[in-house]
Amino acid sequence: MTGTLTELTRRLATVSSHEDETAAGDAIESWLRRETDADVRRDEVGNVIARKGTGERTLALVGHHDVVAPAPEQVTDDGEYVVDERDGRLYGRGTADMKGAVAAAMLAFSAAEPAGELVFASFVDEETGGVGARHAIDAGFAPDVAVVGEGSTGYSSPGVTDVAVAHKGRRGSTITARGSAAHASEADAGENAIYRATEAVSLVRDLEPPAVEVAGGTLEGSVVVTEIDGGTAMNVVPDRCDVTVDERTVPGERAAIERVEGLEGVEWTVDQDLPPMRCGDEAFAEAVLEAADSAQSGSPELVTKPHATDAGWLSGAGTECVICGPAEPGEAHTADESVSVAVLERCYEIYRGVAENWLQ
Repeated sequence: MTGTLTELTRRLATVSSHEDETAAGDAIESWLRRETDADVRRDEVGNVIARKGTGERTLALVGHHDVVAPAPEQVTDDGEYVVDERDGRLYGRGTADMKGAVAAAMLAFSAAEPAGELVFASFVDEETGGVGARHAIDAGFAPDVAVVGEGSTGYSSPGVTDVAVAHKGRRGSTITARGSAAHASEADAGENAIYRATEAVSLVRDLEPPAVEVAGGTLEGSVVVTEIDGGTAMNVVPDRCDVTVDERTVPGERAAIERVEGLEGVEWTVDQDLPPMRCGDEAFAEAVLEAADSAQSGSPELVTKPHATDAGWLSGAGTECVICGPAEPGEAHTADESVSVAVLERCYEIYRGVAENWLQ
C-alpha cells in the first residue's frame, strides 16, 4: 500500500493548483472513474464527489485540492510542483495541506466495503473561504457525518495522529470611524476620525475573548486589532479612519465587537466569517478515535484545532464532523512543506476502518 499511496500523493502533489484547480480535479476524477465503480461527478465549480453503497447512514471522506501559492523553489520550469522524497517524507507544496490526505481518502474510498453510503469529496477553493464546500452544500451535499482530512497529527504528542472534535473560526471585520476634515491649526473646527477610532480600539481591547469547554479543555478565541489606516496629510484633521480586527471565534460564542457601533461616528462591517466547528456526535467521534488508536502504536486523543476548515461549513449545515489527517502543526503553507509517508499510510487505515465499521 505504501508504494501506491506514495505514488498517488506524488502524482496529485505535482499538479499546479494554486491559481487553477482544473488539472488537479481532472487527476482525481479520472483516477476515481478508472479505479472504482462509484458514481463520480464534477460539479459546476470543480468539486469532485463520488458515491458508493446504499443505506440509512452516509459517511463522507472530505478534502480539498487547492493549495496556497508555492515558493519559487517549489515550482519547476514547466510550472509543475517539485516533489521530493527523503527520510521517509514527501516534500512539496500541497503534500501536507492536503493532497496527501486526499490520496489516502481516495484509496480508502476505493478499498472500503461499506454497509451504508460512503462519499468521497474533494472541494475547490478551501484556501479562499470555502467556496467549493459552500457550493456543494447549497446544491444539497449533506452527509450525516464526515471525516475531514485536515491536519491532526502531533497535537497531543509528537507523531501521534489525533482526532480533532472542534476548531476555531475566523471573523475578520472593519471598524470605520468618520469625522469632518479641518486644517490642523484649527483642529476644533473638525471632528478627528482617528480620535473616534481610538475609542473603538480601546473598547475592542477590553472585550472578553470568547471561550468554550470542549475535549476536556478550554478552546479560547481572541480579538486583535491588526491594522489602522487614517489621515491624508500632516496638517489635516482626518475625516476617516479604518481599523481592521481579527477575531478567532469558537463554537457558540462571539466577542461583542458590535458594541463599537454605539460610539458616535463609528460603523462596523464584517468582511469574512469562517465558521468554527464542534462535533456533537460523541459516538462518531469515539468511533474515529478507536480507528485511529487501532492504526498506530501511540495513544491518540480527542483534541481541538486552532485553524478554520471546510468542517465549519459542513457542521453549520448539519453534518457532524471530525478532523483527522496527516499534516502536523507548522507544516502547511511553508517553503519546506512535507508529510510523513508512514502517517499517510496510517490515515488510509483510519479512513478505511471508519468507513467499514461506522457504516454497519
